[in-house]
Amino acid sequence: MAPKIKEDRQTAHQRGHTSETLAALWLRLKGYRILARRQKTHAGEIDLVAAAPLGPVCFVEVKARKLARTAAESVGPGQQTRIARAASLYLASRPGLARRGARFDIIAIAPRSLSVHHRDVWRPERF
Repeated sequence: MAPKIKEDRQTAHQRGHTSETLAALWLRLKGYRILARRQKTHAGEIDLVAAAPLGPVCFVEVKARKLARTAAESVGPGQQTRIARAASLYLASRPGLARRGARFDIIAIAPRSLSVHHRDVWRPERF
């Protein structure tokens, strides 16, 4: 692998990890309980799993972009399907949490601005 490409991947990986940490902190400040970070399943990875205060289990995709608006728009149908499948697997092994219901959120991270929490962004057809 070329040194430049490897460096870009490492930088992107670190930026993603930092963004997820900021998003988790933001959610905790809002009263959410972080249940998992970078939860891996056979279907894929979920950035954050959080319990909303007196509410559902939230499966959160964290997106860092130059503009918060473009971050929220960058989660396409394919990625939504993958996250929904991973969420289904996660809840299947935790029946107590499954009874709370589920919600799919996006947290948009952009430089020099507050994080934006978009709640209930999509609902999968089959979940």
